[in-house]
Amino acid sequence: MSNVQIKFPDGSVRDFESGVTGFDVAKSISPRLAKEAVAIKVDGIVTDLNRPVADSAPIQILTFNDPEGREVFWHSSSHIMAQAVQELFPEVKLAIGPPIDSGWYYDFEVDKPFTPEDLERIEKRMKEIVSEKAAFSCQVKNRLESIEYFKSKDAPYKVELLEGIEGETVTFYYQSNFEDLCRGPHIPNTGIVKAFKLTSTSGAYWRGDEKRQMLQRIYGVSFPKKSLLDEHLERLEEAKKRDHRLLGKQLELFLFSEEVGAGLVLWMPKGARIRNEIENFWRQEHLKYGYELLYSPHIAHRSLWERSGHTDFYSESMFGPMDVDQHQYQLKPMNCPFHIIMYKSRLWSYRDLPLRWAELGTVYRYERPGVLHGLMRVRGFTQDDAHHFVAQDKMEEELDWTLNFCIHILAAFGFKNYDIMLSTRPEKAIGDPADWLRAEAGLKMALDKAGLKYEIDEGGGAFYGPKIDILIKDSLNRSWQCSTIQFDFSLPERFDMNYIDSDGKQKRPYMIHRALLGSIERFFGVLLEHYGGNFPLWLAPVQVKILPITDNFIEYAEEISKKLKSADIRAEVDDRSEKIGAKIRNAELMKVPYMFIVGGKEVESKTVSVRKHGHGDQGPMTIDKAIEKLATEIAGKGLQENVD
Repeated sequence: MSNVQIKFPDGSVRDFESGVTGFDVAKSISPRLAKEAVAIKVDGIVTDLNRPVADSAPIQILTFNDPEGREVFWHSSSHIMAQAVQELFPEVKLAIGPPIDSGWYYDFEVDKPFTPEDLERIEKRMKEIVSEKAAFSCQVKNRLESIEYFKSKDAPYKVELLEGIEGETVTFYYQSNFEDLCRGPHIPNTGIVKAFKLTSTSGAYWRGDEKRQMLQRIYGVSFPKKSLLDEHLERLEEAKKRDHRLLGKQLELFLFSEEVGAGLVLWMPKGARIRNEIENFWRQEHLKYGYELLYSPHIAHRSLWERSGHTDFYSESMFGPMDVDQHQYQLKPMNCPFHIIMYKSRLWSYRDLPLRWAELGTVYRYERPGVLHGLMRVRGFTQDDAHHFVAQDKMEEELDWTLNFCIHILAAFGFKNYDIMLSTRPEKAIGDPADWLRAEAGLKMALDKAGLKYEIDEGGGAFYGPKIDILIKDSLNRSWQCSTIQFDFSLPERFDMNYIDSDGKQKRPYMIHRALLGSIERFFGVLLEHYGGNFPLWLAPVQVKILPITDNFIEYAEEISKKLKSADIRAEVDDRSEKIGAKIRNAELMKVPYMFIVGGKEVESKTVSVRKHGHGDQGPMTIDKAIEKLATEIAGKGLQENVD
């Protein structure tokens, strides 16, 4: 029998008999790996563990600990749930069931919404399916015949999916007596799913289109160990407590109103204070590090967006157009074209570059009603946008500088752990491949120099250039896409941008798009959940609540308040005729960092009794000493561990 050579991630190569499967390879490494393996990555493609491995193929055995392995595990779990639902509700029509960031969902057309009792029945049947250890198997079928097959079964969603697929063949996956149209791959058998939980249900329009059929979506999550499920459920409970929509209402930070319109944020005074601190810090650091700040209008001639390419590639997300003075105008979805027009207002020399231009620019993008989600997905938001215009020979050092500035800003808000992706040239791309390689090498160099771990997303770049995406990790270890550094070969060409180089010739500048916070709205929501509303002192809307024990001490409390405000410390007096215990509970509920309690003893000694949110009594302190302490903490940003 002939042999095949298989290359492992560490670079080693081993011979195996022809027809060897991923499971065989895993078993040859260790029994434990064979037990934990869920799929195999062959030559960059994730596939079923029982598929034969081709000769000279580089492979990686995937477990639940690998992101791609986790996707396979969760996708397979969605099929197990779909089988249970179909058996318990025979009239159900199946739609789709993909893995998502924290589990999976499956959409069904049913006569009425699923109830909590229904979910219990589904979970019970899922346990039985798991205990069967039924193998997942794949069959290749003719696409046109499959369309007729699903028509005969009255499965309209599968028919529509098949009609949108190119090619003559498609794949079906089976476990036990359940079948589904699916690309796969899947885990070897249902028994690998040791622990799971159906977490919620909701309505969901087919393909996210509110004009299509409303389906019922069931969300779930699963793990190979019960202990992992228990930890996850604990995190879910904590996440519920930290939901920015609930905290926003509780802490009176922001609101949404149907009278104003879906996805449009109304900032309340306390939320506006926090936002103001974020933006002030952002401006201060940008100016300190050599940026110039810009302002641009909210609308522009439609022709500008046609030239930039937005009307071709982005029209479904744009509001407008509107007719003004016999011209069509469009609300801006991006700030880039405005910055380019400013660049083209004169001819620059290589000595002027790099130009670093930044703007807190409010943009408007249409999002479907079903995807709007508090501050995380809105229709009007302020982007912390910047564009760097760089001479061609300065590209690498500019990328290095930009990445370091990005990390500096994120660290000031308490974010120091990241998931980082470097996305490279896709198949369909513009620009010279040599320029792409240089840009990708520059991005890699910047990441390596900063000592940051990252993954390479081969072919995941935009058509106009490679990019770095930085996903910040919050206190619950969730990843949030905020920062991005994107190279652009397209817009300099579209707008005929130039500079005079040292040889006296005109050349195209390189253009870097850069966002650090992403959008103020979304970043605010992430901050709110990261800290559970317990903001660091420098960001807290009310930094000190002064609590007079009785009305007799309100005058002294007001005197302290004036001193704090004169020292730029945000303070409020609780002058309600309530007992001191009730005032303390209210201040704790509103997550005010410090409370100054004042009564007869404090008036006599000219002190305050200091209490810290989540830590309790800190003892007496003179007002000057208290101001000095708070001012030091504010100046140092006072980044503390979350205590809620």
